[in-house]
Formats: sequence, structure tokens, C-alpha cells
Amino acid sequence: MCGIAGYWSFGNEAFPILLKALENLEYRGYDSFGFATISDGKLVIRKAVGRISNSRCDLIEGRMGIAHTRWATHGGVSERNSHPHRDCTNRFAVAHNGIIENYQELRNYLISEGHNFLSETDTEVISHLIEQMVIKDGRNLKKAVMDVSDKIEGRNAFIVLDAFNNEMIASRKGSPLIVGIKGSSDEEKEVFIASDIPAFLEHTNKVMYIDDGEGVIINGSPLFFRLSDGLPVDKRLITIDWSPGQAEKGDYDHYMLKEIMEQKESIRRAANQNPEELMKVAQMINEAKGVFFIGCGTAAKVCQSAEYFFSEIAGRHVNFVPASEFDNYRHFLIPKTLVIAVSQSGETADVLEAISIAREKGSKVISIVNSIGSSMTRVSDYTFMINAGPEKAVASTKATTSQMTVALLLAYACAGKLKEGMRNLVSLAGEVNDMLNPRYIEHIRYVAENISDSRSIFIIGRGVNYPIALESAIKVMEVSYIHAQGFAGGELKHGPIALIEKGTPVIALVADDDVREEILSNAIEVKSRGAFVIGISPENNEVFDLWIRTPPSLGVLSSIINLIPVQLLAYYLGIINNRNVDMPRNLAKAVTVL
Repeated sequence: MCGIAGYWSFGNEAFPILLKALENLEYRGYDSFGFATISDGKLVIRKAVGRISNSRCDLIEGRMGIAHTRWATHGGVSERNSHPHRDCTNRFAVAHNGIIENYQELRNYLISEGHNFLSETDTEVISHLIEQMVIKDGRNLKKAVMDVSDKIEGRNAFIVLDAFNNEMIASRKGSPLIVGIKGSSDEEKEVFIASDIPAFLEHTNKVMYIDDGEGVIINGSPLFFRLSDGLPVDKRLITIDWSPGQAEKGDYDHYMLKEIMEQKESIRRAANQNPEELMKVAQMINEAKGVFFIGCGTAAKVCQSAEYFFSEIAGRHVNFVPASEFDNYRHFLIPKTLVIAVSQSGETADVLEAISIAREKGSKVISIVNSIGSSMTRVSDYTFMINAGPEKAVASTKATTSQMTVALLLAYACAGKLKEGMRNLVSLAGEVNDMLNPRYIEHIRYVAENISDSRSIFIIGRGVNYPIALESAIKVMEVSYIHAQGFAGGELKHGPIALIEKGTPVIALVADDDVREEILSNAIEVKSRGAFVIGISPENNEVFDLWIRTPPSLGVLSSIINLIPVQLLAYYLGIINNRNVDMPRNLAKAVTVL
């Protein structure tokens, strides 16, 4: 996954705006970056390796340009593999997000036609294909972009800059692209294009969404067209209700800490759903012949939690399947099947592939997402926005608990207890607000200091807190690089207890529920083998070496309450070990490639 941006205006220099856009998109990739502008009819390209926020960039002139921040897939991390990539004539520059599955075949063809490649990337074939079609075959740039989009395989979005004609054209097939508009008159108008709204949110909240199979010409007012036949497409100008401040760190040192603390408000916002829509979808769930929750990574753990939510609240069975494995379940899908897809970005490639499988079988699709206008919102029958606001840290925190909140509301709605569920979740948001006080935060840092040099950390839970144990392990690994694993407490004796030795940290997730005594018994088992036990619980217990207090909560709601302190613990483990908690190595915010 990468971040791409473009800018056009009559009067402003593009580079400062593109530079800030890349800083705002750095969560999408931070191996390397680059810019291309048009100045005096020529391409000017600058590239560098590393994080853009740690680099000094010399000003380059031009009122039209493109930019790219990279998360390496094809080709190592190097300046020559950084985007934008140019053609042999230095007329065209390309910034690209996605993977070209047939790039080797295209590369071999282009080499046979005399093209000289400078990088190891799949992206470079786009710039040479454009050159081949425009300069050698005589097509105009729009037609060349249409034909290139048809020729390359896989999920892709790219922007082409043409220095000869002062023209910028973008194409979208599977990977996100959004256009922003500022100003009304031609002299004042500015046009932005990017992978995500935060790239240009400080300049405008007026956007137009590019749908799959569409392109846009940016040379003045954007002109949208279908990639299949070039016919124009009308677009609505939409106002986004995010504020620039929501996408900034403010007084916090890191986005991750800011987003953890924002759960005081984000859970309440997620619970503020349309009751009629919830009841309509609840009826669909109750009448469905099979319900599947699908997601990837952290969102997958939300889906796994949903199995418990629906069982305990509504007495209904739903299925959890990782989106990357969903193809193996296509044989169970029928038109009466319901698929509920969960994603922060709404652009996760594996989830979109799973949705396309459901569509092929005629199944209905419900999405739970955070990003307005994302691909998932446009391919679903119903969408619930979690309203978490921008989440820029790679490790998801507030989006996770917001997704869980919506899943809980659906379970309550299926049980005919929606009002009760809304009251419970609003009350829960108040408990989170009280919990996240300075003294509490400092205590969690103290706990982190006691285990920060550990080789491994284990987390155990039962019932609804078993998926939370799995998600907790993901957070610890993502942010601190300490090996962590989550286990069902009852499974310890079936192998995992062999990993416990003197001093091994074991976090026990305890709630006031039917399995409280069993999970405490599991904590005693590991303590007897030498484990250093950290209890996350409403009450202290003699088995705990350290205790992190949580407010008493209603049954399944303990899943949200118990996750938040582990998010903080993971954050401080990362800080103490000098990790980049907002941008962990090898990870990106949304995986938009398969």
C-alpha cells in the first residue's frame, strides 16, 4: 500500500501543498517518497529514501504536480525504486498505488520495443506503456490511460503527469482515489487528488469520489469519464464533516496515544446510529440463511468478537471468517446469505475480494466502516459508519472499539433490545471517560516498565475476552516488536503452558461474567509455573503480581473495557523500547493489495 497525491492550480506552487499532503499520507507508507512537477514545460523530479517527516526537501517549481509515499512491494527500498517513475523521453511521470500482477509480461514486451527501465518496480511499466501509446502509436493521453488501465491486471490507481501538454489524468480500478475542490472561480480554483481525505483536509472538505472503472482529467475543473468507453460521468460535490484538527496530533506526542484517548468520545459517536437502519438490518440478520462476519487483522478480531455478541445477547449463531479465507466458504453462499464486512479504511483488498465473491453468489452485503465514500460503502447494500474520525496511527485503536460498538448494537437489535443496548453503550462511554485519567495512564506506564525487556508476553481470556486476548497480542507485537500471543484460558493445558517459565509476563483479562472463576484459575495455573501475572480486572486478586483496574461492566461489554488498557500498555511498551509507535516497521495503515 502507498499514498499518492496530485495538485493543480492557476496561481499556487504545487510543491508545498504536495509536501504537506505526503506528510498527511505517511501512515500509508514510509519507505521512500518523491515528487514530480511541470516547470517551463519540463518534468522536475525529486526522490528520497526514508520518512518524509524526517527529511529536508528543496523547493521545486510548478503549479501542477504529483507525489508519492511508498510501502515497498516490487523492488527494494531505494531512490531508483521510489515514485514517481518516468518514461524514456522524460515527458510522462507516474505515481501509482497497487500491484500490477502481469507486470513481468508487460515489462518484457516493452523491453523488446526498445524501452529502458531504470527501476525494479512494477509501476514503471505504466510510464513506458503511456509513452508507447502516445508517442509511438499516436493516441491522446486520455485514450492511453484508458488502454493502460485495461491492460494492467490487479487493483490499481495511478496519476499521470504530461509535461508536453500540461495535463494530469488519473485512473482508478480497485485502489482508492478522491478529488478535492477549493474555490469557485477559475482564477481561484484548486484541485486536489489523493488516496485519502486527510491529504488535503486542511485546504478543503469538498470532495468528489472516483468510482472503480473511472478516470479524471485535472486541468481546471475535473472532468470525470468511464475508463471503458471514455464517456463523461457526472459527480456530486460532497461535504465531509471531518475537521482538520481531527487529523492532527494536537498536544499529544503520538497519533496512537491521541486516538486511544479519543475513545472517550468515539464510542459514543459509534453508538449514535439510526435505530430504523439498525432494526432493518437486524431483521435481515434474523431472516438470513447464514450470516458471515468478515475482516482482516484487527477487524477480523472484531468479527470474531461478534460471534460471542450475537450468541450471548441475541441467542443467534453467526460465522466469523478471515476475509483472506472467505473464498473457501463460497460454496455455502446463497442469495439468502448475509455477509457483514468490517474495515477501518473500506479499501482492504482481501475484504473487497470477499465482497465480490458474495456478490457473485447474490448474497447481501452490510459494511461497517470508518472512511466516508470508500469502496466498501459503494458496493454494499447497507453501510454503518463508525464515525471514529481520522485514524492515522497504523495500529488501530479507536476504530476497533467503534466497530465493536456497532456490532454490539446489531446484536441488541436482533434481540429486540436496541434501546437497552444504546443505553448500555452510552454508559460504557462514560466509564471509559472516567477510566482514562492521568493517574491511570501513569500506572499503565509503570506496568509497561516492569515487562518492557520481556522476550514474549502472553494474554489469556475466556468467552468474549478470548478474541480480545488475540487482538491484544496483535497490538503488543505491532507497536513494541515484542513477541506476543493470545490464548483461550482453557487451552493452556493443551500445549501453550509449555511456553511459561519463570518471569514470563501473562496478562489475564477478567470480567464480572460467568467465566470469571475459570480465568482466575488459569491465572493460578501459569503463576504456579513461574509466570508474572498482570490482571486486567474490576477487582484485585492475590494471583496478580500487578493489577490494572477496569470499571465493572455488563457482560459482553467487558470486551471493550478490557481492550483499552492493553492498547495503552502496548503503546508504552513501544515508547520504552524506542519504537515508532505510529508507523511500525513493515506495516501500513490499510492493505490495499492482495
